Amino acid sequence: MLATLLAIGWEPELRGLLTVMIGAAVWMGSVYLILGTNLGARLGFLVSLAGLFGWMALMGAVWWIYGIGLKGDEPSWEGVTGSTVIQEVDLLYQAGVLEEPLDLEPDTTPSEASAALREQILDEGWTEVEASAPEFGQAQASAELFLEEEDALGPGEYAVTAVFEVNPPAESAYPKLGPNGEFDQLAFFHDSYYTLVEVAPFEEILTEPGRAPIPPEIDETRQRQYVYMIRDLGSLRQPAGYITIGSTLVFLVLCWLLHRRDRFVAQNLARKSAAASA
Repeated sequence: MLATLLAIGWEPELRGLLTVMIGAAVWMGSVYLILGTNLGARLGFLVSLAGLFGWMALMGAVWWIYGIGLKGDEPSWEGVTGSTVIQEVDLLYQAGVLEEPLDLEPDTTPSEASAALREQILDEGWTEVEASAPEFGQAQASAELFLEEEDALGPGEYAVTAVFEVNPPAESAYPKLGPNGEFDQLAFFHDSYYTLVEVAPFEEILTEPGRAPIPPEIDETRQRQYVYMIRDLGSLRQPAGYITIGSTLVFLVLCWLLHRRDRFVAQNLARKSAAASA
């Protein structure tokens, strides 16, 4: 029977599953066998089970703290449905980015419209991300993917000129404890985190054989385009948190059962000693 099971080598998933099952059975079974021969079948089972869930609670706590082990979804950017790539600055109000529409003259140039947008969006509570900040590069990389998916602009055809964000995770997370909110390890909830990336198309570059390529320049006659995204913070530590909390609860219940059994044993022994002395 064992030779037949181990002969399954053409299915890596099944072989790995059998390896884990056999390893777990040998690991837990050997511990239970030793405890059962010394403490009895039922008491040995409770002690071994309590040790298993206590170890799982410690392992889950380490995974939870460092974000390792069994992981959930990684943080990522997601496009806002129906308004991911906005190719006209006037459509930002319809997409819900701006609270009030932009007041632009008919002959406003794209650069002037961009400056007017920057002034209004900062007044409405958004913040501009510095070009040297890591968040700028992350938003830029995600915006490039959405621009390519929508066939709006290709690689090397534009430059990211500005990145705006509202409700960053560090500020929108709650609840925070302490007089100034220093302790944020329990801030499991947060408001929505939106980012707007502004891109400016380049002028068409004419290449000539034998000459160095000309550095691209922003085409001031073409409209700026905008990528509207929402940040999905993911669930990286969620599985480890479930393992820690669940294993801790089971461990405490098993410890209570062991304590309850010890009390019953002590009461029975006290009754026997009282009857013997009488």
